[in-house]
Amino acid sequence: MHPTGQTFMEMTRYEHLSVSDQYRGLPAPPLEKSFSRDGLFITLPNPDTITVPPLNLRSAIENRRSLRHYTRDPLSLEELAYLLWCTQGIREIQDPYFTIRNVPSAGGRHSFETYLLINRVSGVKPGLYRYLAFSHRLLEVDTRLGVPDRVMAACLGQAFVRASAVTFLWASVVYRMSWRYAERAWRLVHLDAGHAGQNLYLAAEQIGCGTCAIGAFDDRQAADVLGIDGVDEFVVYCAAVGKKSDE
Repeated sequence: MHPTGQTFMEMTRYEHLSVSDQYRGLPAPPLEKSFSRDGLFITLPNPDTITVPPLNLRSAIENRRSLRHYTRDPLSLEELAYLLWCTQGIREIQDPYFTIRNVPSAGGRHSFETYLLINRVSGVKPGLYRYLAFSHRLLEVDTRLGVPDRVMAACLGQAFVRASAVTFLWASVVYRMSWRYAERAWRLVHLDAGHAGQNLYLAAEQIGCGTCAIGAFDDRQAADVLGIDGVDEFVVYCAAVGKKSDE
């Protein structure tokens, strides 16, 4: 028996792929997961109105480090909106086939739903939220006591998740990608996560924040805390963000 990773790489080669549903003529799945219209929404500042300090790209790349220690200073709503815009913001919609966003994605399929553990953002009640990229809003998911501890536990007890100003959790609605790419989609969503993560690192540098990407999490616990099934939608990547100290 081959190791699991080797089997995965072998069976997602093009010669082993099944015929995709797009090729079979089946309709494309929605480009955003549905949600209740009766939920609590927070409208985010328009990206065109957000100003951020200039930052030299080379400096941002060379100075980037994973940071696990943050000050107690909150992010402003404008700063959070900027991070969301840089990591999943939509610039063009060709419904139902693709969106063009501020990060690349295979075929423009963008399978991610962005969830946020908000600990310290000015004017926002701490808790779990979902970013609605098509309307540039937040949707409250769970603001009960104990949610930060549940997210931290899902991230294998890493305390900087609880200490962050906000922690991003990217979950893939994988059929959004596999509709077009069949089994190859399971490779592609992990590549897409890297694009989003790097944009977060660089955008966070611009607003005086540090970031630490997280690949160590319990898949079942992460799915449970987000209220997703962990199969058709599953967490791929997380990242904690918080303000840097002056030192």
